[in-house]
Amino acid sequence: RWGRCGENSETCFEHAADSWREIIQANEEAYDRSSDCSFTSFIGYEWTASAERGQNLHHNVVFKNENVPARALSWIETPSQVDLWDYLEEECVEQRPGCDAIAIPHNSNLSGGLMFESARISGEAIPEGAVSVEEATRRAHWNPLFEVMQHKGSSECDSRNAVWAEDEFCNFEKMGYDSFGGKNTGLAEGGAMDWLTIFVDDEDLPETKLPEANNFLRYGLKKGLQQQAELGINSFKYGLVSSTDTHIAAPGLTMEKNHPGHGGAGMGAGDGVPTGLPDELEYGPGGLAVLYAEENSRDALFAAMRRREAYATSGTRPILRFFGGWNYPENLCQDPDMVARGYAEGVPMGGDLPQQPDAPTAPSFIISAVQDSGTAEYPGSPLQRIQLIKGWYEAGELHEQVVTVAGGDNGASVDINTCEQSGTGHQQLCTVWTDPSFNPDAQAFYYTRVLENPSCRWSQQICAAAGVRCDDPATIPEGMGNCCAAEHQKVIQERAWTSPIWYTPPS
Repeated sequence: RWGRCGENSETCFEHAADSWREIIQANEEAYDRSSDCSFTSFIGYEWTASAERGQNLHHNVVFKNENVPARALSWIETPSQVDLWDYLEEECVEQRPGCDAIAIPHNSNLSGGLMFESARISGEAIPEGAVSVEEATRRAHWNPLFEVMQHKGSSECDSRNAVWAEDEFCNFEKMGYDSFGGKNTGLAEGGAMDWLTIFVDDEDLPETKLPEANNFLRYGLKKGLQQQAELGINSFKYGLVSSTDTHIAAPGLTMEKNHPGHGGAGMGAGDGVPTGLPDELEYGPGGLAVLYAEENSRDALFAAMRRREAYATSGTRPILRFFGGWNYPENLCQDPDMVARGYAEGVPMGGDLPQQPDAPTAPSFIISAVQDSGTAEYPGSPLQRIQLIKGWYEAGELHEQVVTVAGGDNGASVDINTCEQSGTGHQQLCTVWTDPSFNPDAQAFYYTRVLENPSCRWSQQICAAAGVRCDDPATIPEGMGNCCAAEHQKVIQERAWTSPIWYTPPS
C-alpha cells in the first residue's frame, strides 16, 4: 500500500491477517460471557475511504459476534461502499454462518458533500446517474446508524448555511472546512508533516471551503424522505450515535474537564499546537452512543443497533426516552408505567409509526429526559430545553421545523473565568407532544434534541485553571495565546439527539 509492500504484496496481506487475528483474540478475551454481563466488546475496524482531495467517506464496520471474515478488507481493496458491501455479503454473511455486520457513516461534516451521494463513488471517480432501488436497498441494510458527532465536530446541521441560519443551536462544534484536504496543515510555512500528506500534495490543496448543507444529517434525512416517495425505499433511515475517535484507546473519556487531547495533535513541537493546550482548538473530546437492549450482550446490543433504538450525546450522560404513537394521553408523563405504555401503544426511537387508525388523528410523541447525574469530580449539568425537529416531504417540496416542546430559555450562564455555572435548570423534563400540522399524505421524520445549561468547553477549562484573563496580557502564560484567539469557542452547550421516528403514508 502506497508503495510500502514492495513486489511481494502477499507478505503485506499475511501481516495484515496476523493483526486481524490479534484484534479478534483481544476482543474475545475482553468479552464477559458470564451472567454478570459486565463488559461487551465488538470486533470491528474503520474503513477509511477518501474521494478526490480528501473528502471523507469513512465508515466504522462493526461485526455482530466472533464469527467474522478471515480478513478485514480496507478501502484499498474495496474502493467504494458497494465493494465494501460485496465483501460483507460474500465473506461474512454467505461464508460464515452467524456472521453479520453494520457500517456506520463517520464524519459526514468532512465529506465534501459526498456522504449522501452514490455509494459507487471510488477515489476520484464520481459516478453519474440516479441511485437505483438496489443500491438504496443495500445502503438501508448496511447503514442503520449514523454518527452525528465525534471529536472532529458535529454533523447534525450548520447555522452558517442559509437553510439553518435561524436555528442557533446548529452552531455547535463546527469545523472550518469541508474535507481533510481543505484543512490548512501549515506545510507551506514549514510546519511539521502530518498524515494528510499521504493523500494530498500541499501545492494541490484546494481553498478552505465551509461545509455546505449536503454534509449534514438533516440534509440526508430529508433526502431519504424524497427517496422513499420516488423509489419506495429510504436509504438514509438512520439511527443516531456519537463516538470519540480520539485515537487514545479510551472510549467513554468524553468529559470536557481534563480532556487529554485526541492523541494526534500534540505529538511534538512545530505542529502548531501550543504548549499549554493538549489539542487544537477545533477538536473536542467526542461523544457517546447509547443503546436500549434487553441485556449487555453482543446479540442484544447488535439487535438494538439494527432496529436503531439508539441515541447520541455530545459526551455527557443524560437519560432519554422517545416514543411515537397515535393515542398517547397528555398526562402520560405522570404515569409510573410511561415506558411500558410507550412500547405497548407505539414505537420507540428508531421505529416507524404503525398504520394510522381509522379515526382521523395526528401522531403524538412521549419525550422524556433526565439530566446526567454526574460524579463529585464531574457533576452533571441541569437540562435547559427539549426540542423536536420535524422534516417532511409534501407536494414535491422538502421542509423542516424546530419546536421547543419542554423547558426553554432560562437565562442560565457560566463564568468563563471560573467555569462556575449559574441559573436554574431542570433535573427532568417530560412532555407529550401532538403534531398540530400533521399531513397524513406527507412523508415525515421526527427526532428530539435535548440541551443542557451552558458550561465551559474543555479548552476554556484549561485556560481558566491557568488564570488566563484575555483583557490582561500579563495573565497569559507562554504557549497559551490560543486561549484568547478569535476562533476560540469558550462556552459549550452539551446535548443529546434521539434517533428519529418515521411516518410513511399508506401506498
